[in-house]
Amino acid sequence: MQRYFVKECIGEQFIITGEDHHHITRVMRLKDNDQILCTTLDGRSAVCSIAEITGENVIANVVKWVEGTSELPIKVTIASGLPKGDKLEWVIQKGTELGADKFIPFTAARSVVKWDEKKSAKKVERWQKIAKEAAEQSHRSHIPVVEHPNSLKLLLEASIKFDYKLIAYEEDAKQGEVSILANVLEKMQEGQSLIIVFGPEGGLTEEEVSLLRENGFMSCGLGPRILRTETAPLYVLSAVSYHFELMR
Repeated sequence: MQRYFVKECIGEQFIITGEDHHHITRVMRLKDNDQILCTTLDGRSAVCSIAEITGENVIANVVKWVEGTSELPIKVTIASGLPKGDKLEWVIQKGTELGADKFIPFTAARSVVKWDEKKSAKKVERWQKIAKEAAEQSHRSHIPVVEHPNSLKLLLEASIKFDYKLIAYEEDAKQGEVSILANVLEKMQEGQSLIIVFGPEGGLTEEEVSLLRENGFMSCGLGPRILRTETAPLYVLSAVSYHFELMR
């Protein structure tokens, strides 16, 4: 059953417009009485039956509200040094499927790509659309926020509000560090927040890692293998899911 995040919910009725209207009518070719899943922006989901399709709206009536949630018990924010090509799009898509709460791209010292402020609005809009579609596909009840790329300084300022702060650092992995991530997950309680920073291709510099540590971050390894910038965030999210959802 296809899921849609819907802005407008009036009582027991959802009104679907825009691209989702197009998807329902032109891509899925759904008709009156077909059922879909509708999710409000505050995370409530309902099985709905399509009552009416017009040129601009799809009106769906609630059949039953769905209990429970598919969200991770903790909120995980992925802070990625801007990588080349479409690697960040991959991280956002797959990271959303794995339960990430938020994505914060930032310009790292070794980021090859140069952020173009003139194209920034369209780029962030595309990233947010990728997150929305991935959230619908994976039956999330929350669409992760994709922030406008920050500097490391702004990232440090934003990190103050998190309960736990980590750096995925390949030098720690080379030294055999394997316990910090596991220890942090063991300490965390449901509802708490974790931000973890990943470098771009080439990794984080020693200066960046030192600055992050000075601001309360702990560096950790992610096992004995050195992971690519687009693979490491997915490893962490998978580890979080295993710890909180499969082991308990």
